[in-house]
Amino acid sequence: MDSLGTKLKQRYQKFLDDVVPFMVPRWLFVLGILFYFAYRIFSLEGWYISCYALAIFHLNLFIAFLSPKIDPSFELAESMDEDEGPSLPTSNSEEFRPFIRRLPEFKFWEQTVISTLIAIFTTFFDFFNVPVFWPILVMYFFILFFLTMKRQIKHMIKFKYLPFSHGKTKYKGKPEVRT
Repeated sequence: MDSLGTKLKQRYQKFLDDVVPFMVPRWLFVLGILFYFAYRIFSLEGWYISCYALAIFHLNLFIAFLSPKIDPSFELAESMDEDEGPSLPTSNSEEFRPFIRRLPEFKFWEQTVISTLIAIFTTFFDFFNVPVFWPILVMYFFILFFLTMKRQIKHMIKFKYLPFSHGKTKYKGKPEVRT
C-alpha cells in the first residue's frame, strides 16, 4: 500500500513537472473548469455556499499572489522598533530587490485547480446544497473583494512595488565592444 501511494505521488509530481512550461494552456484549463462549475451551479440552481467558499478561497489566493514574500511593512516596523528608522542601501547588493511573490504563479494555478475540482465534487452531493439567499452572498463577496483590493493597492502604492513585469522599465547594459 505504501508503494502505491509513493507511485501516485511520483506520477502527480511528474505531471506537474511536465505542465510547468505551458502557462497559457494551464490557465485556459482553469477557465474551462470554472465555466463548468458555473454551469453546474446555474443549471442545478443550488450549491451557492460551495460557490461562495470557492470565490473567497480564490480571492485569498489572488491576494497572496499579489503580495511580496517579504512584506516591507514588517521590515519597516522592525526597523522602527530598533529606533533606526528606514535606511538607505549601503552596498550594491542591497539596492536591487526583485519582487518575489508570497504565492508563486504555479502554486497559485495548482491550488486554483484543486479547489475548483473539490467545489465541482461537492455539487454531486445534496448534503452540500445548503439553502441560502444567494444575492446577499454575491453582495458580500463584492464588498469583501473591493475592500481587500483597495487595501492591497494602497499597500502597493505605499511601498512602491508592482507585482507584474508588464509595463516596468527594462534597462539594457552597455553594448559589448568586440576588438
